[in-house]
Amino acid sequence: MYRSPSYISGDLAEWLEDRKMDHVRGAPNHPQTQGKIERWHQTLKNRILLENYYLPGHLENQIDAFVKHYNHQRYHESLGNVTPTDVYFGRDTAIKERRKRIKKQTIQKRRLNHQRQAA
Repeated sequence: MYRSPSYISGDLAEWLEDRKMDHVRGAPNHPQTQGKIERWHQTLKNRILLENYYLPGHLENQIDAFVKHYNHQRYHESLGNVTPTDVYFGRDTAIKERRKRIKKQTIQKRRLNHQRQAA
Protein backbone atom coordinates (compact mmCIF):
# COMPACT_ATOMS: atom_id res chain seq x y z
CA MET A 1 0.00 0.00 0.00
CA TYR A 2 1.36 3.43 -0.93
CA ARG A 3 1.46 5.96 1.86
CA SER A 4 1.91 9.61 1.12
CA PRO A 5 4.62 11.61 2.92
CA SER A 6 2.01 13.43 5.00
CA TYR A 7 0.90 10.15 6.58
CA ILE A 8 4.47 9.05 7.18
CA SER A 9 5.44 12.39 8.74
CA GLY A 10 2.32 12.19 10.92
CA ASP A 11 3.36 8.73 12.08
CA LEU A 12 6.87 10.01 12.79
CA ALA A 13 5.52 12.98 14.74
CA GLU A 14 3.34 10.67 16.83
CA TRP A 15 6.22 8.24 17.43
CA LEU A 16 8.50 11.09 18.51
CA GLU A 17 5.83 12.58 20.76
CA ASP A 18 5.27 9.22 22.48
CA ARG A 19 8.98 9.17 23.32
CA LYS A 20 9.11 12.85 24.31
CA MET A 21 11.59 13.58 21.52
CA ASP A 22 11.91 16.49 19.09
CA HIS A 23 12.52 16.20 15.37
CA VAL A 24 15.71 18.14 14.73
CA ARG A 25 16.82 18.92 11.22
CA GLY A 26 20.35 19.80 10.21
CA ALA A 27 21.02 23.42 9.37
CA PRO A 28 21.19 24.10 5.63
CA ASN A 29 24.63 25.11 4.36
CA HIS A 30 26.20 23.84 7.58
CA PRO A 31 28.29 20.84 6.51
CA GLN A 32 29.82 20.17 9.91
CA THR A 33 26.48 19.04 11.33
CA GLN A 34 25.78 16.90 8.28
CA GLY A 35 29.29 15.48 8.42
CA LYS A 36 28.69 13.91 11.82
CA ILE A 37 25.85 11.71 10.62
CA GLU A 38 27.63 11.03 7.34
CA ARG A 39 30.67 9.83 9.29
CA TRP A 40 28.44 7.55 11.34
CA HIS A 41 26.94 6.10 8.17
CA GLN A 42 30.42 5.58 6.73
CA THR A 43 31.50 3.71 9.89
CA LEU A 44 28.38 1.54 9.73
CA LYS A 45 28.86 0.85 6.03
CA ASN A 46 32.50 -0.13 6.46
CA ARG A 47 31.57 -2.55 9.23
CA ILE A 48 28.61 -4.05 7.36
CA LEU A 49 30.51 -4.57 4.09
CA LEU A 50 32.98 -6.94 5.79
CA GLU A 51 30.54 -9.85 5.38
CA ASN A 52 27.97 -11.19 2.93
CA TYR A 53 24.34 -11.37 3.98
CA TYR A 54 22.06 -13.83 2.26
CA LEU A 55 18.89 -13.02 4.18
CA PRO A 56 17.51 -9.61 5.17
CA GLY A 57 17.29 -10.75 8.79
CA HIS A 58 21.03 -11.37 8.92
CA LEU A 59 21.75 -7.83 7.75
CA GLU A 60 19.24 -6.38 10.22
CA ASN A 61 20.86 -8.36 13.06
CA GLN A 62 24.30 -7.10 12.09
CA ILE A 63 23.09 -3.49 11.97
CA ASP A 64 21.44 -3.92 15.38
CA ALA A 65 24.66 -5.38 16.80
CA PHE A 66 26.66 -2.47 15.37
CA VAL A 67 24.32 0.13 16.88
CA LYS A 68 24.50 -1.57 20.29
CA HIS A 69 28.29 -1.74 20.11
CA TYR A 70 28.52 1.89 18.94
CA ASN A 71 26.32 3.18 21.77
CA HIS A 72 27.24 0.88 24.67
CA GLN A 73 30.83 -0.31 24.17
CA ARG A 74 32.73 1.93 21.76
CA TYR A 75 34.52 4.84 23.39
CA HIS A 76 34.12 8.16 21.58
CA GLU A 77 37.01 10.58 21.63
CA SER A 78 34.65 13.53 21.17
CA LEU A 79 32.87 12.52 24.40
CA GLY A 80 36.06 12.23 26.43
CA ASN A 81 36.55 8.52 25.71
CA VAL A 82 33.30 7.34 27.24
CA THR A 83 30.34 5.72 25.52
CA PRO A 84 27.24 7.63 24.43
CA THR A 85 25.27 5.54 26.94
CA ASP A 86 27.55 6.74 29.75
CA VAL A 87 26.90 10.35 28.77
CA TYR A 88 23.16 9.82 28.38
CA PHE A 89 22.82 8.32 31.86
CA GLY A 90 25.20 10.85 33.45
CA ARG A 91 27.94 8.35 34.32
CA ASP A 92 30.61 10.14 32.27
CA THR A 93 31.73 12.52 35.03
CA ALA A 94 32.24 9.70 37.56
CA ILE A 95 34.10 7.60 34.98
CA LYS A 96 36.43 10.47 34.07
CA GLU A 97 37.11 11.25 37.75
CA ARG A 98 37.89 7.58 38.46
CA ARG A 99 40.29 7.53 35.51
CA LYS A 100 42.04 10.66 36.85
CA ARG A 101 42.47 9.03 40.28
CA ILE A 102 43.85 5.84 38.71
CA LYS A 103 46.23 7.85 36.53
CA LYS A 104 47.45 9.85 39.52
CA GLN A 105 48.01 6.69 41.58
CA THR A 106 49.84 5.04 38.67
CA ILE A 107 52.17 8.01 38.26
CA GLN A 108 52.88 8.03 42.00
CA LYS A 109 53.71 4.31 41.96
CA ARG A 110 55.99 4.73 38.94
CA ARG A 111 57.84 7.61 40.61
CA LEU A 112 58.27 5.59 43.78
CA ASN A 113 59.57 2.58 41.82
CA HIS A 114 61.93 4.83 39.85
CA GLN A 115 63.24 6.39 43.07
CA ARG A 116 63.79 2.93 44.59
CA GLN A 117 65.69 1.74 41.52
CA ALA A 118 67.80 4.90 41.42
CA ALA A 119 68.79 4.57 45.10
